[in-house]
Amino acid sequence: MIPGSTPKSIGRAEWEAGSEAYATARSVITIGGMLGPVFNREASVAPKRSSTYLTRGIYLLTLFLLLCTGYLVLDGSRSLGANSDAAKFGGWMFRLLAPLQLVILSALAAVGAASNVAQEKDRRTLLLLLMTRLSGFEIVAGKTASALLMPLSLLVVSLPLFLTLPLLGGVAPSQVFAVFLVIAVSVVISAVVGTVVAFWREKTFQSIALTFLVLLLLVAAGEIIASLGPDAVGWATAISPPRALVAATNSMSGLATLARSAEGGFVALGSLFSLAVLVIGIAKVRVWNPSREVRLKAPEPETSEEFQRDAASPEGPASWKVRQPRPVWDNPILWREVRTWAYGRKILLIRGVFVFIFALIAAAVWYQIQSGAAMEPSGRIGRAFPAVTIPVAILGLISLVLVNALAVTSITGERDGLALDLLLVTDLRPREFIFGKLLGVMYAAKELILLPLALIVYLGLAGVMTLESMQYALVAAIGLYVFVTTLGIHSGLNYVSGRTATLASLGTVFFLCVGIAICMTIMVSFRGAFQLQLAPFLVMILGGGAALFAALGWRNPSSAIFTAAFALPLITFYAITQFLLQTDHLYVAAALIFGYGFTTAAMLIPALSEFDVPLEVEPGDSHAESTA
Repeated sequence: MIPGSTPKSIGRAEWEAGSEAYATARSVITIGGMLGPVFNREASVAPKRSSTYLTRGIYLLTLFLLLCTGYLVLDGSRSLGANSDAAKFGGWMFRLLAPLQLVILSALAAVGAASNVAQEKDRRTLLLLLMTRLSGFEIVAGKTASALLMPLSLLVVSLPLFLTLPLLGGVAPSQVFAVFLVIAVSVVISAVVGTVVAFWREKTFQSIALTFLVLLLLVAAGEIIASLGPDAVGWATAISPPRALVAATNSMSGLATLARSAEGGFVALGSLFSLAVLVIGIAKVRVWNPSREVRLKAPEPETSEEFQRDAASPEGPASWKVRQPRPVWDNPILWREVRTWAYGRKILLIRGVFVFIFALIAAAVWYQIQSGAAMEPSGRIGRAFPAVTIPVAILGLISLVLVNALAVTSITGERDGLALDLLLVTDLRPREFIFGKLLGVMYAAKELILLPLALIVYLGLAGVMTLESMQYALVAAIGLYVFVTTLGIHSGLNYVSGRTATLASLGTVFFLCVGIAICMTIMVSFRGAFQLQLAPFLVMILGGGAALFAALGWRNPSSAIFTAAFALPLITFYAITQFLLQTDHLYVAAALIFGYGFTTAAMLIPALSEFDVPLEVEPGDSHAESTA
């Protein structure tokens, strides 16, 4: 019943509607009360942010444009009047949009959860939460549920669009619900892993990188198990989210058979895995935190020389109050990035995990070379590209994402730790800061950069590619590494919120690497006349260019960034197309170097001119939080 009202004072219909709304509000408040004030605050603030509704609208519009693009391309080559053609179109688009949604929402949940907790640590507000009467469940489960608000809301918003596909045929409604259940479990796994890893690690980059690598190891474990034989495919599906999604999109899948299928095993094992990781985080949150960095203790060694000196001394460090002065380079930013553990000693763990993934991919490439599959032309093996392209591309994508995450967190960490304010009032010149960060990030990520380049050299020496193509690939790869590093620094300087900067930077890399490939897949799969593909192609490319301009020029738009934003998707599309056509690889390298080099210069030149860094709180967030 509505407080202060009775059935006699208002109409019966109004009273029943008000009672239903009041009951719904009470249920939401009850759920928020169960998860604690951490989740309750985020659930109260999120609806007051305009970005919440803007993100949902853009996400649904993007999926709808992809669907319309496929329809326009296919309808231009042949009519969809026949039921068989409509069914094939519906099934194909379902199998295209479902994996895309899995990747987007899982990445959003993982990065959002890890950066949310890491931001609390950088701003030292997590210590205040630990000093309250909040239990470990309220802190960990509240942060996890807060990170799930956006990806799960996007999943629910996209459900009506996916339910239109069964109207075309080829897809059953039960398949849609089975796929959405698999995606929901994958999103929960990503959010739980990101939250617990962020509570475990001290640095933002460590949290994001380890979350990303742990999720990749789950996928790699599924592929390793699947390679053991046909009998192990079921277990691989129960472990790997991509395999479970592919199995759920099978025509035999549905809610009725989900419990007895391999994808049903993934739902069960994924739920148990999420619960186990969450329990570990709840039990250890006050053991891991506060971290050693904020405790009163003897200073840890920052260089290898200090570590060896303290290890050799039976008395430990000479003093816990002061350090011996050390000579600093002319560029103190570069000296700190190179000569100290600026990102923590636990970055060695990230390097070790990446080396392990590199070893797995290198072993797969070596096996393809020894078996001769890598030497066969792409037409003979039923592919549009050489056999070694997929493992090398996966390794390159992992490396680019990690380098970009390291670059953006190198700036957001300084901002959240209030060190950026001090740097702005010193006599440090902008070029010293920018180039110090740029070179320092690339030095800290040297293993992430050199190992993929070494694999390219191995392919050239083994005869998989010519020495000329190997040189082109090395130059283009170096240009891409410089671009993603500059992009991370640019996003960190232009966005006040660390979480927003991380999502914007990684989202740009994701769009350029995956979004263009999705658009190209639609164009290649639905073969037809070029004039029929031109209109949907321009819609996708121009829409992506507008989004790229919004991400890069959000605060300081310029004509150079405008040109780069709309030209970069076209250049990337051209480079991928030329690679698939197996033409002169010089065109591919020249296009990548010119396009990404121009974009890098467009981001670097304004940053080198002056320290134009926003330090105020974002207006939308501050207003929403003040009215919560």
